[in-house]
Amino acid sequence: MSDPGSEPEGETALEPAVAGRLKRSADGLVAAIVQQHDTHEVLMLGWMDDEALRRTLTTGRGTYWSRSRQEYWVKGETSGNTQRVVEVRLDCDGDTVLVKVDQTGPACHTGAPTCFDGDVLLAKGHDD
Repeated sequence: MSDPGSEPEGETALEPAVAGRLKRSADGLVAAIVQQHDTHEVLMLGWMDDEALRRTLTTGRGTYWSRSRQEYWVKGETSGNTQRVVEVRLDCDGDTVLVKVDQTGPACHTGAPTCFDGDVLLAKGHDD
């Protein structure tokens, strides 16, 4: 098991130009907002370090760092609810990536289509 920010032996590092633009948290992570590429629906929020981002860019599969399990995970590896990565963008501050995917099956570990289906805190009508 690797620590976030460390590079496994024998694997290529994240491209230096990209790595140099990342503004990581104290634990070496950047937020990854995951969005369905065609509907623009926000599906989930994951965390990436350099290695997770490198794996996502090179494999085309959403790969994240699990803060609770302290390991890398590929979305859908056990559930079958996979993410085919269509596009990855870095925000203007370099502290968040936008991962546009073609999601197969529910995105949320609860079985919901998106992690943002419940607990609406504010929902104003279009005329407000």
